[in-house]
Amino acid sequence: MTTVLIAGAGPVGLAAANVLAEAGIDVAVLEAEPRLPENLRASTFQPPTLDLLARFGATQKLIDMGRVAPKVQYRDRAGWVAELDFGVLAADSQHPFRVQCEQYKLNQVLAERLAPKARVEFGCEVTDVRQDAASVTVSVNGTREIKAQWLIGADGGRSRVREALGIPLEGFTWPERFLVASTPFDFAAALPGLCDVAYFADPEEWFFLLRVPGVWRAMFPVRQDEKDTEAVSGESIQRRLQRVHPANSPYEVRHRTLYAVHQRVAQRYRHGRCFLAGDAAHLNNPLGGMGMNGGIHDAFNLAEKLAAVICKSVDEIELDRYERQRRPVALEYVNRITIANKRNLEARDHGEHARWKAQMARTAADPRLAREYMLQTSMIASLRKYACA
Repeated sequence: MTTVLIAGAGPVGLAAANVLAEAGIDVAVLEAEPRLPENLRASTFQPPTLDLLARFGATQKLIDMGRVAPKVQYRDRAGWVAELDFGVLAADSQHPFRVQCEQYKLNQVLAERLAPKARVEFGCEVTDVRQDAASVTVSVNGTREIKAQWLIGADGGRSRVREALGIPLEGFTWPERFLVASTPFDFAAALPGLCDVAYFADPEEWFFLLRVPGVWRAMFPVRQDEKDTEAVSGESIQRRLQRVHPANSPYEVRHRTLYAVHQRVAQRYRHGRCFLAGDAAHLNNPLGGMGMNGGIHDAFNLAEKLAAVICKSVDEIELDRYERQRRPVALEYVNRITIANKRNLEARDHGEHARWKAQMARTAADPRLAREYMLQTSMIASLRKYACA
């Protein structure tokens, strides 16, 4: 019998596995894909996440592979800019900046570190979960069963673990989808003063520019009535990029992704000997870079508690604190901030838009307000607020 079984070899599952393996816990990770995926998903690592990952030596590797982003900007198409510096968090984090690096690179770092201590099995999809008072039985690919004392479902937004446990994912799906196009075009040279993370407000079509090594990732909303094939077409992407900056020739587009956007939170994070973490537990829009980071925070919180219970240094009741500490972060914190970010960028009411711009200008100009704001957006505040729940 495996002590802890983890479904999902993404950043959440692999982070949890590393915490457990470091504590000497027998752990196995099941991944449905045939190998570690290399798709372009999340790419923002917030300061407290970098602090957590530093214990595995992963933070410096992310810095080496990615881009350090010390500032974030809020702009509009007319030239207004409010700029905030993560340096105001120097007393709050050992890494007062964001790092922009594709999440699959972190997966590779964590999987390599895990290899001597635990096994990762690929092509293994969890298809059913049963449990009793002492164990969990997981069906894999519908053909074999594995027993464990505990199970962590870190298998993404379409979690089979969550489905098997019958836990509803409550919330809503936005009518718009989000389109991401990656291009090597140098927006920093074309747009004066542009920093590596910039949100552009526009009632007609807001957009977001984020720089990772080699390319800029540009994100746009896609109307409900726009067909998928139309949205990802070359004509559609060129039109959107040309509105960001009129270029003399067509933009080179290296990647394009279209996806639905949700604001949903699982009704429960714990069901007996089973737990949900990361996207399996909560989904939010990506404006703010909080989804993957919140999932990694889940992983450390839960894995440290599990390790303490398994090593009998604390009572099993300690595991109930995981849901009390982490579920409110998704409900009251991440949802609130990411929804507000979207609505501020797309606001059509001129008065509402002007008030937001004035508020952001005041915040950027006042060191106290700037620090308070950055504590919120960096997710340091959420970790502190619910630590004692």
